[in-house]
Amino acid sequence: MSDLLRTPLFPLYAQYEGVRCIDFGGWELPVQFSGIQKEHEAVRERAGLFDVSHMGEFTVTGEQAEAFLQNMTTNDVSATVPGQAQYTLMCYPDGGVVDDLLIYKLAEQHYMLVVNASNIDKDWAWLQEHIIPGVNMTNDSEQTALLALQGPLAVDILSKVTGSEIDASSIEPFRFVQHAEVCGVKLLLSRTGYTGEDGFELYVAADQAALVWNGLMEAGADVGLVPAGLGARDTLRFEAKLPLYGQELSPTISPLEAGLGMFVKLNAGSFIGHEALLQQKNDGPARKLIGIEVLERGIPRPHYPIYADGVQIGEVTTGTQSPTLKRNLGLALIDSKYTALGTPLEIEIRGKKLKAEVVKTPFHKRTRTSKTPTQGAEQA
Repeated sequence: MSDLLRTPLFPLYAQYEGVRCIDFGGWELPVQFSGIQKEHEAVRERAGLFDVSHMGEFTVTGEQAEAFLQNMTTNDVSATVPGQAQYTLMCYPDGGVVDDLLIYKLAEQHYMLVVNASNIDKDWAWLQEHIIPGVNMTNDSEQTALLALQGPLAVDILSKVTGSEIDASSIEPFRFVQHAEVCGVKLLLSRTGYTGEDGFELYVAADQAALVWNGLMEAGADVGLVPAGLGARDTLRFEAKLPLYGQELSPTISPLEAGLGMFVKLNAGSFIGHEALLQQKNDGPARKLIGIEVLERGIPRPHYPIYADGVQIGEVTTGTQSPTLKRNLGLALIDSKYTALGTPLEIEIRGKKLKAEVVKTPFHKRTRTSKTPTQGAEQA
C-alpha cells in the first residue's frame, strides 16, 4: 500500500498491536485498532478517538464569500454567525448531490469548508467552476489534521487538557472555538461529530496532531478511551442514520430522497439545484430512504435488491448487524409507496428472498440531558 496517502498520525498507528489498515478512497487508514465491536461499544458507553485527517478543508474569503456559498449550497449560510458550523450539501442542477459538507463561519466573509476526502478534487473543481469575483479560495487539506473525540465522556476527557479560558461543556452543538488550547496546542475546537454521540472535532496543524492525539489518549486512559477506526465509525453513523456519501447520497440521490429536507432551505433564495429540488418537493420524492430489518437469518449489504408485491422497489444503501441492538438492520432507498412503518418487504441475499419490514429510524438515539450534536459530514 506504498502508493496510498497517509495522515500525519500514521506513524502512531504502529504502537497499537491490533491495528489493521486498509485502502480507503486512496488513503491507508485503520479500519480497527482493537476490534470494531469493542471500539463501537467504547464510543457508545465511554469515548473513542478517531483520526479523520483525510477529510478536506477549504478556506473561502472575500466580500462575496457569503453570496458565493449561498448559491453553491442548499442550507442558508446567511443565517449563520461567527463561531457557528452548519451542515449542508452541494447539488447539481438536477438535484443530485455533489457532496455533503460542513461550513464553519470563522468571521464575516471568512469560512472553512470541510468536505469528504474522496471528493476533495471534485469539490474543488466544482467550486472553482462557479467561483465569482470577490471570492478567494485556498485548499488547506494537507496542512490540516482532524481528530474526533466522541462519546458520553468526551467532555470530561477534554476538560482535563484544555486551557483555563475554555469550558468544553459550555460549547453548544454546532458551535466552535478558534485558537482553543488543547494539550498545549492552539486549534479549532468544534462540538460536532459523526457517531450519534456527544463529542468534539479538533482541527489542528498537521505537525501538531501527534501531540494532541497522545495528550488526549493519556487524559482518557483512566476512563477507557480507545483509539477507534473506520469500521466503528461506519457502524456508529449507520445506527444514527447519518448519511455516507456514495451510499445514502450520490449524484443520483437527492437530499430530499435521503431524508435531509431540513438542510434544504428552498425559501432562502436560489442555489444550484433549487429548481429541481423545489419540483421534487412539490411532487413528492419518488423514492425515500428508510430503515429495514431482516426477519430471517441474513445481513443486508449495500446494493442488495428490495422487493414488494413481486417487483424490485429499490436497494440497500448500508446494512449490517447492529453492534448495539444485535439486529440485522439496513438503510434502503425504495419506492415511496412502500415506506410506511411495518410494510412487509423481501430482500434478496445470495439468490434467496428473505422476509423484511420497514422499521423506525434512527436505529439508535442517545438519551440527551442537554443539547448535543447529531449530524456531521462524512467522510469518505
